[in-house]
Amino acid sequence: MATEVTATARPLVVHEQDVEAVPLPGGGRFVLLEDSLRTAGLLGANRLVLPAGADGTRPHCHHLSTEVFYVLGGTMEFLLHGELTAVGRGGLVVVPPGSVHAFGAAADGPAEFFALLTPGVVRFDYFRQLGRIARGEAGWDSMDDLHGAHDVHFQGGPAWR
Repeated sequence: MATEVTATARPLVVHEQDVEAVPLPGGGRFVLLEDSLRTAGLLGANRLVLPAGADGTRPHCHHLSTEVFYVLGGTMEFLLHGELTAVGRGGLVVVPPGSVHAFGAAADGPAEFFALLTPGVVRFDYFRQLGRIARGEAGWDSMDDLHGAHDVHFQGGPAWR
């Protein structure tokens, strides 16, 4: 059975020269590919590059979406249902709604992944603000009103590895 797509969804091509990169300390960056606006909410997509040992996020879940990670390079460490799992280049991780997860680059080198959120949630402003916080330009409390609006629900404190 085919899934019906809304009439406003159209094919989308995103070229590398047209994307926004949000710099992070140590050479990391968010690469903002699709914010779900041009796909009528079907998906959101980004890449994340992290320096060796850097956390991507602390434990959280999404109530509305499935998140899919494909490791492009290096080794990522994922916390999935309380277990730490290393996933190397070419590995795929699928996190259904409600599943608590966290991720970061392994200590032995930088890592990069492609992330897909489906259905999509408009989150580019969320990533931009995370970049400001990581660079010391804003405090963590500046995110207080953003988490729920972007379907990010933290579970526990920042320490997870």
